[in-house]
Amino acid sequence: MEKDLDAIGHVKSVMLDHALRFGPKLVVAVLILVVGVLVGRWVGRVVARGLRRFEFEPPVRLLMVRAVRVVVFALFLILALQNLGIELLPLIAGLSVAGAGVALATQGVLSNVVAGLTIIFTKPYRVSDYIEIVGVQGQVQAINLFSTTLLHADQSRVVVPNRKIVGEILHNYGRIRQSEVLVGVGYDVDLPRALELIRGVTAANPRVLREPAAVVAVAALGESAVQIAVRPWTSVEDFGNVAGELSVAIVDACRRAGVSMPFPQREVRLLGTAG
Repeated sequence: MEKDLDAIGHVKSVMLDHALRFGPKLVVAVLILVVGVLVGRWVGRVVARGLRRFEFEPPVRLLMVRAVRVVVFALFLILALQNLGIELLPLIAGLSVAGAGVALATQGVLSNVVAGLTIIFTKPYRVSDYIEIVGVQGQVQAINLFSTTLLHADQSRVVVPNRKIVGEILHNYGRIRQSEVLVGVGYDVDLPRALELIRGVTAANPRVLREPAAVVAVAALGESAVQIAVRPWTSVEDFGNVAGELSVAIVDACRRAGVSMPFPQREVRLLGTAG
């Protein structure tokens, strides 16, 4: 029993000795880290306000602000470790070895980060652009280090890893798209008059952009009608509605103006032989 009491007393004395020796240093180290977090946030806000003067993309500004915060916190972390008396060189060597192992285990993640930085700084597309890449398309909603988020026409979201984008053929529509409506009019119709009528209907639609100007021209001579192609430019948001609205408006205008729009038909002649 006495030996157990002596062992407990020895442990208590050792713990008290360590608490007296390292307790104040530990408290100071925690205070240094707290101050580092607060200073990092303050410096980040200052940098964010300063970057607003430059024409950087939102992801670039966010990346710079986060990098500044990390650097500030790392400096205070070094001060805290030095206050605790920890040797930094062996720690850095150990972290380097561990970092190499982590890098091998997370090659896919790191490739996404590298690709994300490439996209952010080369700017092949920007937020609000409509793009088509690797078999998917949509309006760019967000560009992050790891992925790009697209808003599809059906209001679903498509998340594309950045490593799938870099090096692929990218179709960037920008912020406008060109729609197409095919109109068939009869061969007996006054074509210049029909074209002028369709141009007027197209220009009257509020979703159609004035610049670039809409293309209205004969596209083909069909079996039963002259095919007129109507290709107006519209914003990405209005692209899904403009074709339907123009189709209804053109049919209504042609009916009121007496412009014939024949049904698909084919003339078949039977040639008989005399008996």
